[in-house]
Amino acid sequence: MSAPPSAGSGTGRSGTGRSGTGRSGTGSRRTIAYAVVIALLVFGVVLSAGSGQLQIGPAQVVGSLLRALGVDNEWAPADALIEQTLWQIRFPRVMMSLLVGALLAVTGAVMQAVFSNPLAEPGVVGVSSGAALGAAASITLGVTFFGVWTTAIFAFAGGLAATLIVYSAARAQGRTETVTLILTGVAVNAFAGAGLAVFMFAGSTASREQIVFWQLGSMNGSRWSEVLVVALAGAIGTVVILSLGRQYDLLALGDRTAAHLGIRVERLRLVSILLIALLTGAAVAFVGVISFVGLVVPHMIRMIVGPLNRTLIGLSFLTGGALLVYADLLARTLVASADLPIGLLTSLVGGPFFYWLIRRNRRKAGGWA
Repeated sequence: MSAPPSAGSGTGRSGTGRSGTGRSGTGSRRTIAYAVVIALLVFGVVLSAGSGQLQIGPAQVVGSLLRALGVDNEWAPADALIEQTLWQIRFPRVMMSLLVGALLAVTGAVMQAVFSNPLAEPGVVGVSSGAALGAAASITLGVTFFGVWTTAIFAFAGGLAATLIVYSAARAQGRTETVTLILTGVAVNAFAGAGLAVFMFAGSTASREQIVFWQLGSMNGSRWSEVLVVALAGAIGTVVILSLGRQYDLLALGDRTAAHLGIRVERLRLVSILLIALLTGAAVAFVGVISFVGLVVPHMIRMIVGPLNRTLIGLSFLTGGALLVYADLLARTLVASADLPIGLLTSLVGGPFFYWLIRRNRRKAGGWA
């Protein structure tokens, strides 16, 4: 005579059912999030490309894109001025906004995973300021060793140096200290600000104007050659980061646990630091310092779909791009015949969010998810 099923067996099946339902719910949220973000991004690209002193209808924007892809259509503009405006001014600027926002959001997500800290962000811990200082040095000193790549390479070096300083100062006894991380970031930002002031004082009028541009951030004057550089660096870095997504998930369990599971923790952190410097340097090399995108976007996505890093990084890429496309649209259209600094707009949003995040984490007894 067989024994009846135990209560534990029934509970296990029931628990499995609930777990399956939970995974299904998470998958649905993920799918909805991707659909909403992609729709917002496409709408923002079309709207931004058509907005400006010369208004261009959405149908003409889409028609011009389709014609560039070899698809004949009746919406494509017949006016050569409209085509020239789209392809020489609007589209490069929109693409630069998308790429810079995407890369800053991805670097924010990676920094938060590497440092196990929701307050980590390229701007907050000084990476963007370090990159700007490196670029300012190349501008003021007139360095041209690497041709058109000189500013980007100096920005990369400055961002890498700032990241290494913050990382080395925040590490103590095999763990990252949150307070030290933030305080070191404040110090690096202060030093970079002083360095920018020195270069402004010592430089010519033209170099001073370029450094002021760096401090404020702007997409104005973006060119296809610059977009290509950012796109290449972003594609390489983002693909590598996505491939490390599972390792970041294991790293969240703690250094010792991750090491027992086969993760080479210090090598992972070093590779991540190099990737952060590459992407941040590429993002700010041509448009200047843009703060808080890497803080706001990953944290917002984490609250919606959870901490799984591949999903978090993918959605952060798309959401960061959409956010900066809309921010650049506002920068061009809020004030008639004026181009507001885009860094000003992101700071107006990011500053209050950062304050709220600090207060939220002070009230929470345990960590972050």
